[in-house]
Amino acid sequence: MNDWLRNYESNGYHFPLPVLTEAQAVRYRAELESMEACYQDKPELRKLAIGQSNSLIPFVDEICRSDAVLNPVKEILGPNILVWNSSFFIKEPHTTDFISWHQDLTYWGLTDSHEVTAWIALSEASIQSGCMKFVPGSHLGDIVEHKDTFESNNLLSRGQELAVEVDEDEAIAVILKPGEMSLHHGKVFHGSHCNQSDDRRIGLAIRYITPDMKQTIDSKTDATLVAGVDEYNNFNLQGTPRGLLNADDIEAVKRNIAIKEEFLMAGVRR
Repeated sequence: MNDWLRNYESNGYHFPLPVLTEAQAVRYRAELESMEACYQDKPELRKLAIGQSNSLIPFVDEICRSDAVLNPVKEILGPNILVWNSSFFIKEPHTTDFISWHQDLTYWGLTDSHEVTAWIALSEASIQSGCMKFVPGSHLGDIVEHKDTFESNNLLSRGQELAVEVDEDEAIAVILKPGEMSLHHGKVFHGSHCNQSDDRRIGLAIRYITPDMKQTIDSKTDATLVAGVDEYNNFNLQGTPRGLLNADDIEAVKRNIAIKEEFLMAGVRR
């Protein structure tokens, strides 16, 4: 076992990993911001693309399948890999948006923790811009209790946050340059502060799982096979996007979201 993988298993994260060239990071950011500009008068479609990016944006699917990203993921999860979801986390400059301390797997309705999140910076992730922070070794325990806040400036779906105190002095700042990636376990404690810089903080989070995982509900959700084979048939396998926000892809994404709400919003009063 190499040193970085040993450290990942001990700490629950690893960074930085260079996965995009500077030119690629600039190009992908330009494509994202072009999409945002095109759909500025259709905020619901823009929100859908940001939150379900690999299903609706071709260049995100391209990143998800790239060897530079997948090879270290394979070292953690093995040769057979699905993308369960990917989404952009964008903090505008000098805003109060933040992400509370949480564990990713809390509400995902998955039967195990064979998951790793790849977080790829398309702009600088610094302390000033509100980079992520990890608590080393916090993935070694179970999922802890969370509480919902639904704060308007919390970028998480329920404003969920750990119901236990986190000592920020123990946290490690995940400083990344554009084109660099961090990897973290689905149970590691993490969060981030607001962006006080002059630039947007843009990160792409890709949630990779192994095909033996499945949802805790009877209905299957969608996933995309990006490496190896799927011998389990626990998910509805999707192909590459048919184009940018293709109408058929949009309908498929909406159906998948409706299924996922059964566990993503479990216990929430409507």
